[in-house]
Amino acid sequence: MKVTTIFKGLTALGLALSLAACGSSTASTPEAIQEKGKLVVATSPDYAPFEFQTLIDGKNQVVGADISLAQDIADELGVELEVSTMSFDNVLSTLQSGKADLAISGLTSTPEREAVLSFSDSYYENGHSLLVRAADKDLYKSLDSFKGKKVAAQKGSIPEQMVKDQLADAQLLSLQAMGEAINELVVGKVDAVAIDEPVALGYVSQNKDLAIAQAGLKTDESQGNAVAMQKDNKELQDIVNKVIAKVKKDGSYTKYLEEASKYTAAE
Repeated sequence: MKVTTIFKGLTALGLALSLAACGSSTASTPEAIQEKGKLVVATSPDYAPFEFQTLIDGKNQVVGADISLAQDIADELGVELEVSTMSFDNVLSTLQSGKADLAISGLTSTPEREAVLSFSDSYYENGHSLLVRAADKDLYKSLDSFKGKKVAAQKGSIPEQMVKDQLADAQLLSLQAMGEAINELVVGKVDAVAIDEPVALGYVSQNKDLAIAQAGLKTDESQGNAVAMQKDNKELQDIVNKVIAKVKKDGSYTKYLEEASKYTAAE
């Protein structure tokens, strides 16, 4: 496995309104990245199998399909990869501030995000699920079943917005970390967690007390996971899209997901 440098402790900048307020202080052109000799990628490592932390040879490392993709991009640029970890709601603001060159964290482009950032082509078309306790699985056969129920989602995520749009009669609980949301579900403080489908499958495979509800969130098939970068960074966008086209054509990204799932199953 290639060595990944993990840089922690970035200052929290906030998202939402702060995205429009703060400007890029550092240009992340391919030439600038090559000059400094490293590609800094912002991510929130709590979303297996995309990005998560695990022990490998006794050392805590950030791994996952998105991290492997980041390594491919760094290799294409001929530089080292540095993974900068933070809470999910700080990923995009850290990117726009110039403290990271790319953000790869199970992200989907939206009109609001595209107003201040640029995105690559989609590298993975993602479904979304509602994770529930296995004992309650038969209670949720339609989205109407969640009326009055407490549904958790990660703050700043697409599933969070989907709950707002599709489960208006449910009580949304927005949490910083996905692990926190899962714990709230297990102990009965929430009734469901809105989550990306591959992540939901990973939790179900590890915990027999969890299940995926029969009723699922309606996903826009035109959207998928993409890499974010500073606005109008066309040169870097072209390089990222070149790498994405390759890993989709040769099936590498699917293999990355399969490899990452082995680590999650071992935890």
